[in-house]
Formats: sequence, structure tokens, C-alpha cells
Amino acid sequence: MESLLEIRDLSVSFDTSQGELKALRNVNLSLYPGEVLALVGESGCGKSVLCKTIMKLLPENARIKNGRILAAGKDITDYREKEMERLRGRLFSMVFQNPMTVLNPAVSVGEQIGEAVRVRYPKMKREEVLKRVLELMDLTGIPEAEKRCKMYPCHFSGGMRQRSVMAIALACDPGILLADEPTTALDVTVQAQILDLLLMIQKKLKTATLLVSHDLSVVARVADRIAVMYAGKIIETGTSEDIFYDPRHPYTRGLLRSLPFFAEKGEELYTIPGMPPSLTRLPRGDAFACRNEYALAIDYEKEPPMFRISDTHYAATWLLDPRAPSMENISLAWPDMLSGNRPEGGGENSV
Repeated sequence: MESLLEIRDLSVSFDTSQGELKALRNVNLSLYPGEVLALVGESGCGKSVLCKTIMKLLPENARIKNGRILAAGKDITDYREKEMERLRGRLFSMVFQNPMTVLNPAVSVGEQIGEAVRVRYPKMKREEVLKRVLELMDLTGIPEAEKRCKMYPCHFSGGMRQRSVMAIALACDPGILLADEPTTALDVTVQAQILDLLLMIQKKLKTATLLVSHDLSVVARVADRIAVMYAGKIIETGTSEDIFYDPRHPYTRGLLRSLPFFAEKGEELYTIPGMPPSLTRLPRGDAFACRNEYALAIDYEKEPPMFRISDTHYAATWLLDPRAPSMENISLAWPDMLSGNRPEGGGENSV
């Protein structure tokens, strides 16, 4: 199957007062028609930067150092603003994390959705635009659409505002939907509703969705595939089953172990030790080495490549190198790690 979106060796840097900040480092990613690909990782790892790079919404101090962005078979890496304006909304749309940064407080919700509709259909009559607005509000689960389309964002709850933003994003029938942490500011119940809505829309409209989140438990119910990101790089990719039932990168295991589901009563919730490195002063070798209890000597010298585990599963860790110590003991320790018992050893092995 041909991909709708293809990211190849993409690197993006920001020029800052502290020097070059390497936000994305040789990122490779594919998004296929009708699938939900989840991009997960800690805050600051580059997830939102990737989405904004695709949409060409980066600030002036950002630059694409190398790599290519292919959308629907077209190389859009060097597209300028006028060329991107023809693609935004039509080919891909974005649902941002905070709906109040998107919605205009002085304009009714119906008018804002209608404005997005007219971007795609500029000659559409007023009555037809209104009909389309009501259809979009119904699609995104906003009840009493005829009444609520005349209301303003301040009259809506957080969940209803997010549904309104989703209606705007879908107004031009995009083939690709970029959802940048759309549930972060919502309570647990509303989070589940928005995720179910995203899944329903994806199945009904066959939209390819890139769902950004820092929480693996959020994406578990909707993702077909998962890409785990750390310090500006994709460090593990696979199907949901690959990631949740056979995680191979120590960082992915740490994220899973940090889920409240695996916490024992009366014990502290596990946290990955240390802090992510500064993207302006990246360490030599594997950026995760200093936090990795299974780190090998080579981790501090050389960055690991992506190792193939199966046709769908890849991970960038030297533990998968044939010369590395056997993974058997680590694999056997993984169920104990889920119950909160930390295996001994690690950090003193070498390749």
C-alpha cells in the first residue's frame, strides 16, 4: 500500500541564543490511508515540531537541515507559504492541543466552521454552507447543532470546544489529520469520548490520522501503529501489539512501566530515572544511555541504528545487536518489571 505521508531522514534545528537546538534528528515515518499512527514520548522530544514541520508552521528561527516530506506522492519539503496554503485543509489539517488558541472568542462557532468550509468551497451558497456546518457539528458529536452554531466559544465546555476544532479541521475533507495531543487538557471521561470520536471519524471518512500524545494509555485504544520518540529521534516503531506486548527499547519499557495500571497498591509509581538531555548539548552516542539501566559501553560512544525485529517492528538499541549480551535475562525480567520489581544489573556490559 502506498503511503499518504512519508518522512525521510528529516532533521530540523532551531537557532537559539544557546546555540543550535536539534529538535528533529533523521526522523523516518510513514502514514498509510485509513490508519491511526500514534507518536508518543515525553514532552520536548519533538512530537509537535514534527507536526508543525509537516504543516510548515515553524517559527522564523527554525530550518529544515536535511530530509524530505512527501505528501500524497509530492515532495513538499521546499514548498513556500502560497503553495502550502493550497494544501492546508485540503490535503491535511491539524487539531491543536488547546482549542482556545484556535477559536476566535468574538466569532460564533458556526461562523468559524463555516469559514473553513468556504476555504474548500468558495462558491458554495450560504444555505449550503450552513447545512455543511450542521453536518460537521453532528459528525463531531455536538448536540443541538442548530442552536449551538450561534453560540460563542465561551459558552462551550472544554470537550465541546475540542469537538468544534475537530469540525473545523474536517471542514475541507482532508486526507491526513494531525492531532497534536487533543485530549491533554480534558478530564478522563471526556478524553475517552474524544478518542472514540477520532476513531469513529477515521473509520467513517477513511482519514489517515497522526495522533500525538505523551501517554501510552491514551493511544492504546485507538492506534494501529505506534512510533516512540526520544530526544528528536524515532527509537521504536511497531504495531500496537508489538509495542505493548513485546517492547524492545528500554525507553519504551520505561514508559509502559510508568503507567498507573502497573503500580502496586502502596508503592510509588515508577518513573524513568534522570532527565532528557538538552537538545543544544546532546551527548555522544545514544541520547538515552545515561538513563538506561541496561546501557552498554558502546551506547556512550556510538548512536545505535534501527534493528529489525519483524516486518512491522524496529527498535534503535544496541541490546538488539548480535554481539550484545543475551537478551534472554532481560526479556524474562520484563513481566517482573511490570509488577514493580526492578531487575538487577545493567550499565556495566559492553559490546
